[in-house]
Order: sequence, then C-alpha cells, then structure tokens
Amino acid sequence: MPQVRIIAKNFIDMVASLPAVKLDLLYANPFICEAILRFAMSEGILAVMLEKAGILAGLEIIGWVGPTKKGMSLSPLAKKYVLQMLYIDTPIPAKSLEEWVLPDGLSKHRAAIDRLIQLRVLSETIDRKKETSYEMNKKFQINLQKQLIYGGKLPREPMASNAVILPSSEELEIYALEQWERFLLHLISSKEAEKLTNFSSSMMKVFQRGLLSQREKEGSRLTEYGFQFLLMDTNAQLWYIIREYIANAEERGVDPATIISFLLELSFHETGQAYNINTLNEVQLNTIKDLSDLGLVKLQQGRKESWFLPTKLATTLSVSLSDTATRKQIVSFLQQNAHPRVAEKVPTVPENVTDQIRLWESDLNRVEMSPAQLYDEFPSKDLFESACDFAREYGALLWDNSKKMQLVVKAELHAEMREYLRRQK
Repeated sequence: MPQVRIIAKNFIDMVASLPAVKLDLLYANPFICEAILRFAMSEGILAVMLEKAGILAGLEIIGWVGPTKKGMSLSPLAKKYVLQMLYIDTPIPAKSLEEWVLPDGLSKHRAAIDRLIQLRVLSETIDRKKETSYEMNKKFQINLQKQLIYGGKLPREPMASNAVILPSSEELEIYALEQWERFLLHLISSKEAEKLTNFSSSMMKVFQRGLLSQREKEGSRLTEYGFQFLLMDTNAQLWYIIREYIANAEERGVDPATIISFLLELSFHETGQAYNINTLNEVQLNTIKDLSDLGLVKLQQGRKESWFLPTKLATTLSVSLSDTATRKQIVSFLQQNAHPRVAEKVPTVPENVTDQIRLWESDLNRVEMSPAQLYDEFPSKDLFESACDFAREYGALLWDNSKKMQLVVKAELHAEMREYLRRQK
C-alpha cells in the first residue's frame, strides 16, 4: 500500500503538515498570509528577513524567487496563481488554469498547484462529471486582500533609536558567532559547555534528542546523527535545530502552530533593530529566550525597558534545503578538508565519488515507513468521501482510492476515525 506524507525538509513543509484547523487559525492573521505568499515556495526556514534586512542582493529562493538582479524577483507560478485568483470568488476549472501556462510548463504547473493545496491556500473539488476545479481558501483570500490593499500595522515596531543603546553590527555579529560556537561546544563536550552556557531545559531536550546519548553513570556522548550534524553547514544546522524545536513544542505544553506563527512574524523584523520585550506574550518571550541561546537574537536590558535584536545569524538560515543535507554535507566536508594538492584540482571531489554518494543517499531515502490504518468496504460513496474529509481535516489522510473506496490514515487518528464512522452508521 503506497504511503504519501509531507516530509518536513523545510519550514513551509512543516507549515503544510499542520492540521487543517490549525492552518486556518494561522490564516486569520493577515501578516501570516503575506508571509506565506512571500515564502511558500522557498526551500528553507525563515529564508530571508525581507527587503528591510538588506541581504536580498544575489539571493535565489527556489520556486518563488528567481535569480535577483535589482532587488527581489518573485517569479513563478504559485505566487502568480494566488495573485490572479485573489479576487475570483468562484471555483476555477482545472482546464482553465492549465490555459495560463504553456504546454511545456505543465509539470511546473502541477507542482505549484500541489504546493498550494498542501498549504490549504487552494482546495480541490471533483464534481459528479469528474471535472476538477480549484477554489481559494476564503479566510486566506480575505485577509490577504486586506493586507495588500490597506497594509497593516507590523506585529511590533522598532524602538526609537534614542531610547536604546544599540550595539554595532560588528559587535552583534561577534555575539551571534560566540553563542553559536558555545552551542556546538555543548555537542562535543557538554561538561565544558556547562561552564559557558545556560541553555533552557526546552532547548536541552532538543540537543539530547538524536544528537546526544546519555547512559546511566556516564556522561553525554555524540551519536552518529550528532556527528553528521557537525558536518552540516550552519544553514542546515539551524534548520535542524528549529525543526526539532517546533516538533518538541507540545512536550513543553506549547502548540507548534503558535511557534510557527511567531517565527513567521519574526520574518518582518529588521536585523540589528531593537524590539520591546513587553510586546511579547509568554510563549513568544520563552521562544525569544531560547533563540538568544543560539545567537539568533540578542537580549538587552535598559533602565526601564528590555528589548531583543535579531542578529545576522538569523538571516543565514538556508535558502535551499530541497536537496537533502546528508549528501551535501559529506561532499562539503571532503572539499573543505582536502589535501592541498587535491584541493588545487577541479573538481576537488571527483564526479564518480559524488555520484556514488548521491546513489547511496537516494537508496537510503527511497521509502519512509509510518504507522497507518487501512479502511475499506465502505457501504456507500458518501460515507467514504465523508471519512476522507474527516481525516483530511486533521491532516491525517495518507492515501485514498476513490474507485476502490479505500483510504489510509495516520495510526494516531484511528480511535477518532473509528468513533466517527460509528456515529455515521
């Protein structure tokens, strides 16, 4: 039985994996809708800190942002479709949408539509004549209209420059690098790092999960995944940590959607500017403290006010994680540590070696298993479709076959699905 699921290789994949109910809650915020419009086809978490950060020259974000010449070039189809459908209140036939692209662009067209469906920006409907149509999420549509037409007050404005003492850009960069180096030291020698750092318990759980192992009466040891982590570049390391931080949110009693919403809000903040901590709620304040442990923000205390400043380290988060990190990190490690004589050669790593690494990695990633439950033998088509909708609302639908009236859902929804089907009989 084939299994289809969203693998959170990047931040937007993680957004897309949220249950429908939580996605709709995110779209109640106009700024989140704009952030999705900007970043939904990028391949990394907090891909850029927007034009205000002054770092967009030469940046290429896979999908929505092409190679930049002057400023930011937000190109392809996903954003084009959102903007063209923004004021269309009725479903659009799939055949009509296909007319918006040239014949040789149909594969990109399908990829763009699939991405927007994953994000619940678009919904797909098949009528009795088996004709497919698409309609924009009303909540997303209305709030994006408001944001683009009227603008809106930013989640929080920078504090007046005469009210705070700001560090120089060099000082802020040194701080960020020192914090990050302390974090890496923690992975190598936790006892030594304890003298230098004061990481929160929530972040400690992230570090220890997968990266460190700890046995009774023994100190922490770096696992195989921890070693791989050290081989990654900073971009991939940051994404790994943030991804685990979000995944571990419920254990801290925090809704992952709340963390995602706040991280999207932070994309509207300027590097090096001060933002009043009093504008944060309890969850946001705890998140900012955790991010400061990694050097993504710097906390400062004045006589009366406290504030945080985003650092440049936050802007180094990967803009392209569509390619898996394992192969890239190994090749990068070989390139950076090549013998001087070998390093003079072009390419440094022979193509046959990189090809073998690629084949090895693709073999590892062919299949991903996940606990699931199969449902079949539905007494009616209506009950089958109703069950699909129920599973889809919870983000638990893995696969369905309307012809055979079979569906597969995540195992954790089995009890709720069984009760739902019982009530429908």
